[in-house]
Amino acid sequence: MRSSLAAALALAGVLLAGCTSGESAVDVNNGGEFRYVASTPAGEVIPEGERESAPEFSGTLLDGGDFDSTELAGDVAVLNFWGSWCPPCRVETPQFQEVYDEVRDDGVQFLGLNVKETDQQFADAFVATKGITFPSLYDPRGEVALAFRDYPANAIPSTIVLDRENRVAAVYTGEVRQDDLRTVLAQLTGEA
Repeated sequence: MRSSLAAALALAGVLLAGCTSGESAVDVNNGGEFRYVASTPAGEVIPEGERESAPEFSGTLLDGGDFDSTELAGDVAVLNFWGSWCPPCRVETPQFQEVYDEVRDDGVQFLGLNVKETDQQFADAFVATKGITFPSLYDPRGEVALAFRDYPANAIPSTIVLDRENRVAAVYTGEVRQDDLRTVLAQLTGEA
């Protein structure tokens, strides 16, 4: 009995340690369940000739305003799928704010997509306490993530970067390092 209890506690410790590292993500399947999976730290940057158009989407922002993906037209766009319940998001989101402050005047838009949140109050509190100024869409059913089902937006956090032609240019599953994001944004803002 003691060995079974010790093994169970050891397994729980390993699982909890994985949940709080920057190298993990939460996989959200269509049934709404969550599980942590390994991330792809550097992500995938898609060559310009191989990029596909991003799906159109719309919804309601956390501040109550309406949003349509056509508002991203002509700009590079960073779409970050997050939840207040997601440990890597607590690290990544303030770092996104830093990068956003650096590039928002360079034709780059950031849009958070709050998914699978049981109560909007949690999302509102998260944005307020982290000092996030870029907009976030409230998507409790994960409908926008489903629209991006050809890309790994079903893992939280996930980040999809669109080029100026509204094509998917980079995909990150898990926490994105600031330097990786800066590099891809510099590349995309430099494209003709």
